Amino acid sequence: MKRGKKEAGKSEPASYKTAFLESCLSAKVLTFGHYTLKSGRQSPYFFNAGLFHRADLLRSISTAYARSILDFIAHTPLSIDVLFGPSYKGIPLATATVDKLAELDPDRFASVSYSFNRKEAKDHGEGGNIVGAPLRGKRVLIVDDVITVGMVMREAIDIIRKEGGELVGVIVALDRMEKMPGGAADDDGTPRSSAIGEVKRVYGVPVLSIITLDDIIVLLRGRESEDDMKD
Repeated sequence: MKRGKKEAGKSEPASYKTAFLESCLSAKVLTFGHYTLKSGRQSPYFFNAGLFHRADLLRSISTAYARSILDFIAHTPLSIDVLFGPSYKGIPLATATVDKLAELDPDRFASVSYSFNRKEAKDHGEGGNIVGAPLRGKRVLIVDDVITVGMVMREAIDIIRKEGGELVGVIVALDRMEKMPGGAADDDGTPRSSAIGEVKRVYGVPVLSIITLDDIIVLLRGRESEDDMKD
């Protein structure tokens, strides 16, 4: 009987992270193979947040977002007025997470709103680019699935600033831990940062994630160890 060893320096994910990962695997939101990402890079896995359309799966991801936010603010002060979901995938993620935060901590989050952008400005009725809460003077947290090359994130941040909002942070479902495009290092020899690290550096805000690539590795290694012990 073989016994698996926990990889050095990598601790077990929190229980809500493990539950979220299990949901991703069972619903094939997270799959493994050979994929080409939006950035043009090749990846051995693919994360498709668009598959969280079923009620139980949407509840799973909104709970994981909410728990991640609550974990962070338990140690670091962060005031949030609006959760902003960049269209299109971010829209259901932000709205469901607002509801879950209010359920888990109504004293703090019952008055938090959601907001999202239109792809094209509306020229009739109330008009404008924003649906939901106005952003002017509000502290805004972006909710999205992943950051690959950061283009969608930069667009969302530009919208928030143009609307008079204050960006206070970003949360994504998965941190791919990928380096920015280019070589392993900049011209001066400095290692290239990840897409998430670049957002942190440029905008000076925290970027949270439900899970990271390391969490996926730890879970899969744990599954291998369980299978070895059964053999």
